[in-house]
Amino acid sequence: MPQRPTAVALVLVVALLACTPAPDRGTPADSAPPPAAAPSDPSREPSPAPMSHGEAPVGTSAEPVDRPATAPLRSTRRLHRVRLETVHIKHAVAPGVRYDAWTFGGQVPGPALRVTVGDTVDFTIVNLAPMPHSMDFHAAEIAPSRAYVNVLPGDSLSFRFVARVPGVFMYHCGTAPVAAHIANGMYGALIVDPVAPRAPAREFVLVQSEFYLGAPQGPDSARQLDWAKMLGLAPDHVTFNGSAGLYAAHPIQVDVGEPIRIYLVNAGPNQVSAFHVVGAIFDRVYVDGLGAPLRGVQTFNVPVGGGMIYETRLVEEGVYPFVSHAFADATKGAVGMFRAGQPAGTMTH
Repeated sequence: MPQRPTAVALVLVVALLACTPAPDRGTPADSAPPPAAAPSDPSREPSPAPMSHGEAPVGTSAEPVDRPATAPLRSTRRLHRVRLETVHIKHAVAPGVRYDAWTFGGQVPGPALRVTVGDTVDFTIVNLAPMPHSMDFHAAEIAPSRAYVNVLPGDSLSFRFVARVPGVFMYHCGTAPVAAHIANGMYGALIVDPVAPRAPAREFVLVQSEFYLGAPQGPDSARQLDWAKMLGLAPDHVTFNGSAGLYAAHPIQVDVGEPIRIYLVNAGPNQVSAFHVVGAIFDRVYVDGLGAPLRGVQTFNVPVGGGMIYETRLVEEGVYPFVSHAFADATKGAVGMFRAGQPAGTMTH
């Protein structure tokens, strides 16, 4: 009867097998198809502007602008009669891009309004459009079932409210589907000042919003809302005051060291605004109607349907971009420029 291999012999056999080279069947890379070409690296492509965060070409402050960002002046009236007509127009979202917009007052966004705490707003909506529209004031405390009802074409509706809380508030059409009415341009900003005036400053109103473009239609190649893009949170353009890169092409001129106050409303309908001024820190950020501001803030989010007040100063001569720091949105047009100091062509470097 043959002897069983000893434990030592078994260990030697296992060691020899482990050292024997396996047949060459090739590596996974040998059998896999060649890798696809790597996508282009944006960092290797020419920048549209020579400075940090220059997400759009920078124009001059001397060029005329269709929609100045200057805030309306503080009012001394206690009763404000506001009449807005709803009309459909062709709106320039970006150079060469026309959009079939729905509007308050024939513009996107609608006109900036301003009242003081305790003031009465006597509002009338007149519907000159071919479909129902309505009005929703975020600054109002009122029964929507009474005031925010649909107004049929050719009809009108009036209601009143007293502005009780200071801040900057969105207004918009509330007709269903609300997303479509907002995405098509029916929104604006209402500033409610505290009774004691804020410190003097250069004041601006910015309304951030998005556009979701369908295929060109009609003889003028105007675009309409792409509902699937809107539901998929995939805007083609993100804008301040209705036009992509408007205040990059037309920088906002300010003085060095001058107090700046920005009333920012985020109309959406989907994207958060991560507002930031490159090269500056916000001295104060007022969150809706909170009395005590946040101090020393670099970036602060404005939710969809929200509004914030930002205060800052630009410490030296130069160009300062302001953006949504969600840079996909900045790349799509949520970018502008402050030019501090001398106008373009006379600045020192």
